[in-house]
Parts: sequence; structure tokens; C-alpha cells
Amino acid sequence: MLLTSIAEIAREPLVLEPADRRAEQETNTWWLGMAEADRALSAAAVVDAFERTADAIGARIRAAGFRGTATFYVWHDPQAGQLRCSTGSVAADALPFRAAYAVCDDLGPVVEAFLADRDPGVIGWADLAEARGGGEGATAARSAVWVRGVGTAP
Repeated sequence: MLLTSIAEIAREPLVLEPADRRAEQETNTWWLGMAEADRALSAAAVVDAFERTADAIGARIRAAGFRGTATFYVWHDPQAGQLRCSTGSVAADALPFRAAYAVCDDLGPVVEAFLADRDPGVIGWADLAEARGGGEGATAARSAVWVRGVGTAP
């Protein structure tokens, strides 16, 4: 089920409109949960599915004649118990997250964290981190986000 859903993303509508990032986010963002049968999947199989999807999206972008920066990205949202992915006409260092994130080139750990989550959407008290003020010395948890350039800009 999960692998099929990831593959289908490559064929879904795709909007790349640098002047309307909201339209990009609404059209190009996907939320992927895990069915019980997906628990037997290997991280390598899921990573491979995302890599094929990123390649297919890149081919679609080139075929459509879009000229510019575009990024396909994947992250694990433990609060929702989901893997999420999106495509936007932004560089990897300008993704539309409100919180700090760390760009990574290895999707394996992101997928492994998702597959290892036995209670999706539930965060135990022991796993909560102390909130810190937003001042200059504040430390924020940085979520890992896998990115793949899929646009035509260098």
C-alpha cells in the first residue's frame, strides 16, 4: 500500500508557481500513513520508491519546460505518525517549514524512524523535550528532511 501510494505521487497534479507558493504546497504535499501490512517493508524498499518518484517528478518538470529551481523533499512527522513529501520551486535551504530543519542526503534514517514508530501519532511523556525560549541562545530540535533537486537550475 505505502509503496503504491509513493509511486502514485509521481503521476498526481503538480504545480510549480514561484509567485504562488501556497498553491504549490496545497497541490504538491502528500501525507502517507502506514497500514499494518506496511510494517514488513524494508527501509531500502521505501527509499527506492521515493527515489524513483523524485526521478519521475524531475522528468515531468523538464518535459513541461519549467526553468528554475525545484526541490522534492521527504520528512517524518512523528506527531502525525506520517511520512510527508512535497515538491516546491524553492532551494533546499528555503523549504516552507516554520521550525528548524536539517537537510540530509540519506533518506534511510528518516524512513527507519517512520517504520519503527509502533504508535503512530503518539508521543510519550518521556520523549517530550523541554521547550526553550526563542532567544538567541535557544536550541531547537531540527527535523531531518531528505531533499532531491528536481528542477533545471544548477
